[in-house]
Amino acid sequence: MSVATKGVGVAIDRLDVSAYIIPTDYPESDGTLEWDKTTLVLVEAKAGGHCGLGYTYADTGTARLIHDKLAKQVQGLDAMNVPECWAAMYRSIRNLGRPGIVSTAMAAVDGALWDLKARLLDLPLVTLLGAVQKGVPVYGSGGFTSYSIEQLERQLGGWAEHGIPRVKMKIGTHPDQDLGRVKAVRETIGPDIQLFVDANGAYSRTQALAFAEAYSELGVCWFEEPVSSDDLEGLRWLRDRAPAGMDITAGEYGYDLFYFRRMLEAGAVDVLQADISRCGVTGFFSVAALCESRSLPLSGHCAPSLHVHPCCAIRPLRHLEYFHDHVRIEQMLFDGALTPHNGVLYPDLSRPGMGLEFKHADAERYAV
Repeated sequence: MSVATKGVGVAIDRLDVSAYIIPTDYPESDGTLEWDKTTLVLVEAKAGGHCGLGYTYADTGTARLIHDKLAKQVQGLDAMNVPECWAAMYRSIRNLGRPGIVSTAMAAVDGALWDLKARLLDLPLVTLLGAVQKGVPVYGSGGFTSYSIEQLERQLGGWAEHGIPRVKMKIGTHPDQDLGRVKAVRETIGPDIQLFVDANGAYSRTQALAFAEAYSELGVCWFEEPVSSDDLEGLRWLRDRAPAGMDITAGEYGYDLFYFRRMLEAGAVDVLQADISRCGVTGFFSVAALCESRSLPLSGHCAPSLHVHPCCAIRPLRHLEYFHDHVRIEQMLFDGALTPHNGVLYPDLSRPGMGLEFKHADAERYAV
């Protein structure tokens, strides 16, 4: 008999946490960072004979914080009352500071608890949350500055050939090469595929404006973090001056509601981004409400398998990032990881929760 039939709550027995460091398939870089590995932190929440999965991409310190601090905050609480668990975690980290590792830790636990609740009710998570749309449009994302032009063309052109109608590439490491690389990609994908660029805050304000004008001639319609996302005045300055038809976007480094509110109050973006692996499912819904109150679209950032169900349940959704590094990891280590059909990810309604099962045996060699 399901919890839904019994109509009672179920105490959370425990949280298990583990971390895995997975090498990238090729060195990756953007305008302000280089990396060759990614850390996955997995949370398994146990209650009523069920296990909910949540995860984040962060540092191994995230796992330590969950184990030492957050697990005991939610143990014994009602698995059906996820907001109560969120509030308990929030109170407990007052003296630690909210942004960064603390938020990624809370996000991983929050995701596991939402997944657990849906499994206890034997429902897909999107059914529990309430579907607004059947699927989530995606854009192929990668195009790292460490790639050769041939690698760029192969990756972004491959997405276009497989029916993804929008693709994104990184810029900013070598500004003198950026325009030529964008031109090469445009020639490869043709005129009908939407082309996005992401500087990860590498440009100055005037440099970004000059590039915006040049990229516009190549049909670029999305300019992500042309300057640092901390420079709200600079983002607003560029938004006011960018060519018509080009969205100025940022928000991926938002961990709490106050960050997103400040960004919206500054009028800094045309499209806000938010990442469930940093702000949690609970936080993501609050961000969606903020966007809706200002008639501004919201785009999900990275971790596509984590975002699909929540994204189907929000009204101001624009699309979701289908990020190469995370797609690769999710396909390797999670049974049930989704692939897009004609540029759309659809939740698997035949599976409870997020529809994911972790491949512990396959992941063991990456465990830390």
